[in-house]
Amino acid sequence: MSHKECIFCEIAKGAVPVKKVYEDEDLLAFWDIAPQAPSHFLIIPRKHIESINDLGDEESTIAGKMVIAAKRISAMSGIDRSGYRFVINCNKDAGQEVFHLHAHVLGGRKFNWPPG
Repeated sequence: MSHKECIFCEIAKGAVPVKKVYEDEDLLAFWDIAPQAPSHFLIIPRKHIESINDLGDEESTIAGKMVIAAKRISAMSGIDRSGYRFVINCNKDAGQEVFHLHAHVLGGRKFNWPPG
C-alpha cells in the first residue's frame, strides 16, 4: 500500500472520522474500531512511518511521545492503576495489518501471558 492509500494517513489528515482520545502536532490517538479489550486505543504518528524498522534517529522523539501519550490516555480512561498493555506489532508475522506505525493501548480486563 502506498503512502497515498494509507488509511492511517487519511485519519491523521481528518479525511476519515474517528473517535479521538488525544492529539497533538505529532500524534493522534483514537478508539480502535475492532476493540480487543474494554479500552482499546490506537496511537499513530501523523507522519507516515511504516513500522518500527523504519524509525530513524530523527523519529526518536515521536517514539518517545507515543509512550508518553499511552501513559496519558491510560490515566484519562482510568486503566492506569489496574494495568494496561502498550503493544506495537512489527510486520506481518507479528500481526501488523496497517503498515503505518501504530501502538495499541489495551486495558480494562486481565490479560494472559504469554500473548499470542
